[in-house]
Amino acid sequence: MELAGRRIVVTGASRGIGAALARSLASRGARPVLVARNQGDLEKIAADLGGAEIFAADVAQRDGVRTLARALEAEGPVDVLVNNAGVDLTGRLWELPEHRIEQLVAVNLTAPMLLTRALVPAMLARGSGHIVNVSSLSGTNSLPGLAPYSASKAGLSHFTAALRAELRGTPITTTLVEIGPVVSEMMDSVRSHAPTRRAVQRLARLRLSYDLPMDHVVAAIVDGIERQRRHVRLPRRNVLFPLLVEAPRRMTEWLLAGVDHQRD
Repeated sequence: MELAGRRIVVTGASRGIGAALARSLASRGARPVLVARNQGDLEKIAADLGGAEIFAADVAQRDGVRTLARALEAEGPVDVLVNNAGVDLTGRLWELPEHRIEQLVAVNLTAPMLLTRALVPAMLARGSGHIVNVSSLSGTNSLPGLAPYSASKAGLSHFTAALRAELRGTPITTTLVEIGPVVSEMMDSVRSHAPTRRAVQRLARLRLSYDLPMDHVVAAIVDGIERQRRHVRLPRRNVLFPLLVEAPRRMTEWLLAGVDHQRD
Protein backbone atom coordinates (compact mmCIF):
# COMPACT_ATOMS: atom_id res chain seq x y z
CA MET A 1 0.00 0.00 0.00
CA GLU A 2 1.34 3.39 -0.99
CA LEU A 3 1.08 5.56 2.14
CA ALA A 4 1.23 8.96 0.46
CA GLY A 5 -2.19 10.56 0.48
CA ARG A 6 -3.81 7.79 2.50
CA ARG A 7 -6.23 8.90 5.21
CA ILE A 8 -5.20 6.87 8.24
CA VAL A 9 -7.18 7.05 11.48
CA VAL A 10 -5.11 6.51 14.64
CA THR A 11 -6.93 6.18 17.95
CA GLY A 12 -5.03 6.98 21.13
CA ALA A 13 -3.03 9.51 19.10
CA SER A 14 -2.30 12.01 21.85
CA ARG A 15 0.61 10.12 23.40
CA GLY A 16 2.83 7.06 23.28
CA ILE A 17 2.69 4.78 20.25
CA GLY A 18 -0.25 6.67 18.75
CA ALA A 19 1.48 10.05 18.71
CA ALA A 20 4.75 8.60 17.43
CA LEU A 21 2.91 6.63 14.76
CA ALA A 22 1.04 9.73 13.58
CA ARG A 23 4.34 11.59 13.20
CA SER A 24 5.91 8.74 11.25
CA LEU A 25 2.92 8.38 8.94
CA ALA A 26 2.89 12.12 8.27
CA SER A 27 6.58 12.02 7.39
CA ARG A 28 5.73 9.39 4.76
CA GLY A 29 3.12 11.61 3.15
CA ALA A 30 0.07 9.98 4.72
CA ARG A 31 -2.82 11.99 6.16
CA PRO A 32 -3.05 10.89 9.79
CA VAL A 33 -6.37 11.50 11.52
CA LEU A 34 -5.82 11.91 15.24
CA VAL A 35 -8.34 10.53 17.74
CA ALA A 36 -8.12 10.80 21.54
CA ARG A 37 -10.11 12.14 24.47
CA ASN A 38 -8.24 15.38 25.10
CA GLN A 39 -8.77 18.13 22.51
CA GLY A 40 -5.81 20.19 23.75
CA ASP A 41 -3.36 17.29 23.48
CA LEU A 42 -4.57 16.53 19.97
CA GLU A 43 -4.14 20.15 18.93
CA LYS A 44 -0.51 20.08 20.10
CA ILE A 45 0.25 16.93 18.08
CA ALA A 46 -1.53 18.35 15.03
CA ALA A 47 0.50 21.56 15.32
CA ASP A 48 3.71 19.50 15.43
CA LEU A 49 2.63 17.83 12.21
CA GLY A 50 1.92 21.12 10.50
CA GLY A 51 -1.79 20.41 10.59
CA ALA A 52 -3.92 17.28 10.80
CA GLU A 53 -7.54 16.30 11.29
CA ILE A 54 -8.40 15.80 14.95
CA PHE A 55 -11.43 14.23 16.62
CA ALA A 56 -11.83 14.39 20.38
CA ALA A 57 -13.82 11.33 21.42
CA ASP A 58 -14.12 9.01 24.40
CA VAL A 59 -14.09 5.55 22.85
CA ALA A 60 -14.98 4.03 26.22
CA GLN A 61 -18.52 5.30 25.58
CA ARG A 62 -20.66 3.48 23.02
CA ASP A 63 -22.30 6.73 21.89
CA GLY A 64 -18.84 8.26 21.56
CA VAL A 65 -17.80 5.53 19.13
CA ARG A 66 -20.97 5.96 17.05
CA THR A 67 -20.54 9.73 16.87
CA LEU A 68 -16.86 9.35 16.00
CA ALA A 69 -17.55 6.90 13.17
CA ARG A 70 -20.15 9.19 11.61
CA ALA A 71 -17.83 12.19 11.88
CA LEU A 72 -14.89 10.32 10.34
CA GLU A 73 -16.91 9.16 7.32
CA ALA A 74 -18.45 12.61 6.87
CA GLU A 75 -15.00 14.09 6.27
CA GLY A 76 -13.93 11.55 3.66
CA PRO A 77 -13.03 7.89 3.11
CA VAL A 78 -10.99 6.09 5.74
CA ASP A 79 -8.24 4.10 4.04
CA VAL A 80 -6.73 2.61 7.20
CA LEU A 81 -8.07 2.29 10.73
CA VAL A 82 -5.47 1.82 13.48
CA ASN A 83 -7.14 0.72 16.71
CA ASN A 84 -4.33 1.77 19.03
CA ALA A 85 -6.12 3.36 22.00
CA GLY A 86 -5.54 1.37 25.16
CA VAL A 87 -5.44 1.70 28.91
CA ASP A 88 -3.53 -0.33 31.47
CA LEU A 89 -4.55 -1.51 34.91
CA THR A 90 -2.14 -3.34 37.17
CA GLY A 91 -2.86 -5.04 40.47
CA ARG A 92 -4.56 -8.02 42.06
CA LEU A 93 -7.93 -8.57 40.38
CA TRP A 94 -9.93 -8.50 43.62
CA GLU A 95 -8.35 -5.20 44.60
CA LEU A 96 -9.03 -3.39 41.33
CA PRO A 97 -11.98 -0.96 41.09
CA GLU A 98 -14.90 -2.43 39.17
CA HIS A 99 -15.42 0.70 37.07
CA ARG A 100 -11.74 0.70 36.01
CA ILE A 101 -12.04 -2.89 34.77
CA GLU A 102 -15.16 -2.00 32.79
CA GLN A 103 -13.42 1.03 31.28
CA LEU A 104 -10.39 -1.03 30.31
CA VAL A 105 -12.47 -3.63 28.48
CA ALA A 106 -14.47 -0.86 26.76
CA VAL A 107 -11.35 0.91 25.45
CA ASN A 108 -9.11 -2.07 24.73
CA LEU A 109 -11.64 -4.47 23.22
CA THR A 110 -15.18 -3.16 22.74
CA ALA A 111 -14.17 0.10 21.03
CA PRO A 112 -12.02 -1.58 18.34
CA MET A 113 -14.85 -3.99 17.55
CA LEU A 114 -17.50 -1.27 17.35
CA LEU A 115 -15.36 1.18 15.38
CA THR A 116 -14.36 -1.55 12.93
CA ARG A 117 -18.01 -2.57 12.61
CA ALA A 118 -18.94 1.02 11.81
CA LEU A 119 -16.24 1.66 9.19
CA VAL A 120 -15.98 -1.66 7.32
CA PRO A 121 -19.22 -1.27 5.28
CA ALA A 122 -17.91 1.89 3.58
CA MET A 123 -14.55 0.19 2.95
CA LEU A 124 -16.35 -2.73 1.31
CA ALA A 125 -18.39 -0.35 -0.83
CA ARG A 126 -15.21 1.42 -1.98
CA GLY A 127 -13.36 -1.84 -2.56
CA SER A 128 -10.39 -1.12 -0.31
CA GLY A 129 -9.40 -0.75 3.32
CA HIS A 130 -7.05 -1.97 6.00
CA ILE A 131 -7.62 -2.58 9.74
CA VAL A 132 -4.73 -2.54 12.23
CA ASN A 133 -5.32 -3.74 15.79
CA VAL A 134 -2.56 -2.98 18.28
CA SER A 135 -2.55 -5.85 20.76
CA SER A 136 0.12 -7.11 23.14
CA LEU A 137 2.16 -10.18 24.01
CA SER A 138 0.32 -9.93 27.32
CA GLY A 139 -2.50 -11.60 25.42
CA THR A 140 -0.38 -14.74 25.19
CA ASN A 141 2.12 -14.41 28.06
CA SER A 142 -0.01 -14.25 31.21
CA LEU A 143 1.66 -12.32 34.03
CA PRO A 144 0.43 -11.71 37.58
CA GLY A 145 -1.25 -8.36 38.08
CA LEU A 146 -2.43 -8.03 34.49
CA ALA A 147 -5.57 -10.19 34.40
CA PRO A 148 -8.02 -7.63 32.89
CA TYR A 149 -5.38 -6.14 30.57
CA SER A 150 -4.20 -9.56 29.33
CA ALA A 151 -7.77 -10.76 28.82
CA SER A 152 -8.64 -7.67 26.79
CA LYS A 153 -5.58 -8.06 24.56
CA ALA A 154 -6.16 -11.80 24.10
CA GLY A 155 -9.69 -10.91 23.03
CA LEU A 156 -8.43 -8.28 20.58
CA SER A 157 -6.00 -10.75 19.02
CA HIS A 158 -8.69 -13.40 18.60
CA PHE A 159 -11.15 -10.80 17.29
CA THR A 160 -8.63 -9.89 14.59
CA ALA A 161 -8.32 -13.54 13.53
CA ALA A 162 -12.10 -13.94 13.37
CA LEU A 163 -12.43 -10.64 11.49
CA ARG A 164 -9.87 -11.82 8.97
CA ALA A 165 -11.96 -14.96 8.42
CA GLU A 166 -15.11 -12.89 7.88
CA LEU A 167 -13.30 -10.60 5.43
CA ARG A 168 -11.81 -13.44 3.42
CA GLY A 169 -12.66 -12.95 -0.23
CA THR A 170 -13.02 -9.18 0.18
CA PRO A 171 -10.49 -6.42 -0.55
CA ILE A 172 -10.23 -5.52 3.17
CA THR A 173 -7.06 -6.68 4.92
CA THR A 174 -5.93 -6.77 8.55
CA THR A 175 -2.74 -6.47 10.57
CA LEU A 176 -2.45 -7.73 14.14
CA VAL A 177 0.31 -6.04 16.14
CA GLU A 178 1.50 -8.08 19.13
CA ILE A 179 4.27 -6.34 21.03
CA GLY A 180 6.10 -6.69 24.30
CA PRO A 181 7.09 -3.90 26.71
CA VAL A 182 7.72 -0.53 25.09
CA VAL A 183 9.68 2.32 26.64
CA SER A 184 6.72 4.44 27.79
CA GLU A 185 4.75 5.76 30.73
CA MET A 186 2.55 2.66 30.58
CA MET A 187 5.46 0.41 31.49
CA ASP A 188 6.24 2.62 34.48
CA SER A 189 2.67 1.98 35.62
CA VAL A 190 2.96 -1.77 35.03
CA ARG A 191 6.14 -1.97 37.07
CA SER A 192 4.50 -0.18 39.99
CA HIS A 193 2.99 -3.53 41.04
CA ALA A 194 5.73 -5.66 42.60
CA PRO A 195 4.59 -9.13 41.41
CA THR A 196 4.30 -7.86 37.83
CA ARG A 197 7.67 -6.14 38.06
CA ARG A 198 9.34 -9.33 39.26
CA ALA A 199 7.73 -11.37 36.46
CA VAL A 200 8.91 -8.88 33.83
CA GLN A 201 12.40 -8.95 35.33
CA ARG A 202 12.47 -12.75 35.17
CA LEU A 203 11.57 -12.74 31.48
CA ALA A 204 14.26 -10.14 30.88
CA ARG A 205 16.87 -12.29 32.63
CA LEU A 206 15.83 -15.22 30.43
CA ARG A 207 16.37 -12.91 27.43
CA LEU A 208 12.76 -13.43 26.34
CA SER A 209 11.77 -9.82 26.74
CA TYR A 210 13.18 -6.31 26.92
CA ASP A 211 11.84 -2.78 26.65
CA LEU A 212 11.40 -2.03 22.97
CA PRO A 213 12.49 1.39 21.67
CA MET A 214 9.49 3.40 20.54
CA ASP A 215 10.98 4.17 17.12
CA HIS A 216 11.58 0.45 16.52
CA VAL A 217 7.95 -0.38 17.26
CA VAL A 218 6.56 2.47 15.16
CA ALA A 219 8.77 1.58 12.19
CA ALA A 220 7.52 -2.02 12.34
CA ILE A 221 3.87 -0.91 12.43
CA VAL A 222 4.34 1.48 9.50
CA ASP A 223 6.01 -1.32 7.55
CA GLY A 224 3.11 -3.61 8.46
CA ILE A 225 0.62 -1.09 7.08
CA GLU A 226 2.65 -0.46 3.94
CA ARG A 227 3.12 -4.16 3.20
CA GLN A 228 -0.30 -5.11 4.62
CA ARG A 229 1.31 -7.77 6.78
CA ARG A 230 -0.93 -10.16 8.70
CA HIS A 231 1.20 -9.85 11.83
CA VAL A 232 3.75 -7.55 13.43
CA ARG A 233 5.40 -9.25 16.41
CA LEU A 234 8.11 -7.81 18.64
CA PRO A 235 10.50 -8.71 20.12
CA ARG A 236 11.30 -11.46 17.65
CA ARG A 237 12.95 -13.59 20.35
CA ASN A 238 9.52 -13.95 21.99
CA VAL A 239 7.65 -14.86 18.82
CA LEU A 240 7.16 -18.54 19.79
CA PHE A 241 4.39 -17.72 22.26
CA PRO A 242 2.01 -15.93 19.85
CA LEU A 243 2.82 -18.51 17.17
CA LEU A 244 1.64 -21.29 19.48
CA VAL A 245 -1.58 -19.41 20.22
CA GLU A 246 -2.05 -18.67 16.53
CA ALA A 247 -1.66 -22.33 15.51
CA PRO A 248 -5.30 -23.43 16.02
CA ARG A 249 -6.52 -20.30 14.24
CA ARG A 250 -4.39 -21.09 11.20
CA MET A 251 -5.46 -24.75 11.29
CA THR A 252 -9.08 -23.62 11.20
CA GLU A 253 -8.30 -21.39 8.21
CA TRP A 254 -6.88 -24.37 6.35
CA LEU A 255 -9.85 -26.57 7.28
CA LEU A 256 -12.23 -23.92 5.97
CA ALA A 257 -10.31 -23.28 2.74
CA GLY A 258 -12.74 -23.06 -0.16
CA VAL A 259 -15.74 -22.22 2.01
CA ASP A 260 -17.58 -19.15 0.68
CA HIS A 261 -17.71 -16.72 3.62
CA GLN A 262 -19.45 -13.95 1.65
CA ARG A 263 -22.58 -15.72 0.38
CA ASP A 264 -25.68 -15.56 2.58
